[in-house]
Amino acid sequence: LRGFRLSAARPELARTQLRAIFRASRHGPLKLMFPMISTPDDFLQARDMAESVRAELGADPIETGIMVEVPSAVAMAAELAEMVDFFSIGTNDLTQYMLAVDRTHPLLADRVDSLHPAVLRMIDQTVRAAHDAGKWVGVCGGLAGDVRGALILVGLGVDELSMPAALVPQVNAALR
Repeated sequence: LRGFRLSAARPELARTQLRAIFRASRHGPLKLMFPMISTPDDFLQARDMAESVRAELGADPIETGIMVEVPSAVAMAAELAEMVDFFSIGTNDLTQYMLAVDRTHPLLADRVDSLHPAVLRMIDQTVRAAHDAGKWVGVCGGLAGDVRGALILVGLGVDELSMPAALVPQVNAALR
């Protein structure tokens, strides 16, 4: 029970966090991203909650997107792309759920492979759906900070990579 699912189960916690986000948005640009969205209905519920808090505070609208971490979000990417401002693909969770392996399980962790063709097809499908709708796609997770992974992601059309600062020079050099 995490991400949006926790927000739906405990809306008072989510509303507290949303109030903080909208208050912070008065001091500089930020984006709001909902994790663990599985369906368009999930996003609509999350967006409605955020819009309610935004209106309550009289805050300006902010860009709102989702983490694409579960295969159902990829399957619904075209529909979701019409609703969101951006996607961020969480490669660690997407790999785990796509390959049915728990990355923390001692007997399964060695089967986690974000470069598995099935995972790469999921990323490609998400990027295509987003770009068809004129939206940008970022990637966070271990694959974005891996040189070979970053090269593949950029080749698939990913617009933004998120990684620890220490990895940026190495990835930048490879991409150049």
